[in-house]
Amino acid sequence: MNKGTLVVISGFSGAGKGTVLSQVLARRPDLYFSVSFTTRPPREGEKDGVNYHFVTRQAFQERIERGEFLEYAEYVGNFYGTSMAVIREKLDQGIDVILEIEIQGAAKVREKMPEAVSLFLVPPSFEELSRRLHGRGTDSEEKIQQRLETARREAKEIVNYDYIVVNDTVDRAVGEILAILIAEGCRKERRLHLVEGV
Repeated sequence: MNKGTLVVISGFSGAGKGTVLSQVLARRPDLYFSVSFTTRPPREGEKDGVNYHFVTRQAFQERIERGEFLEYAEYVGNFYGTSMAVIREKLDQGIDVILEIEIQGAAKVREKMPEAVSLFLVPPSFEELSRRLHGRGTDSEEKIQQRLETARREAKEIVNYDYIVVNDTVDRAVGEILAILIAEGCRKERRLHLVEGV
């Protein structure tokens, strides 16, 4: 049995990662979406264990000390982390795993698991990113400007990703991600066993 593929998806805050990923998962229910741990408070409509595992800073720190995270990072004042044990278990079962993590965390995943496939989700323009952040109505102007400044810094790191997916429409972005997953599953390394001994 082939191991599953680990897919890392990052993107600017406001690029539409949550919306796009929910559609990807609806169309590929065989994928496992890794639910990250975070110290940030839940947004309206978010559920513990579904969107994130919401924990205190102290509980997060204890998990760091026990070495439980594949990666963890601090982003805009809150910690985010991915459980190592769950990821390895799913991959060993041949299940493809999707991680939605920010740039620092993605770099740590690539260090520990260089076979991971990485995608960066971008809006069609920086102006559109600003419009989307303002349109969410969840952040103060100061917080939005912080997020835009963070996005400008993050843009320099996109060269480290395998793919760039443009979220101009959700359907097109979902289609691109599904196409990437199909292509990665067809890599010769995953299929040579089918023709061995022929």
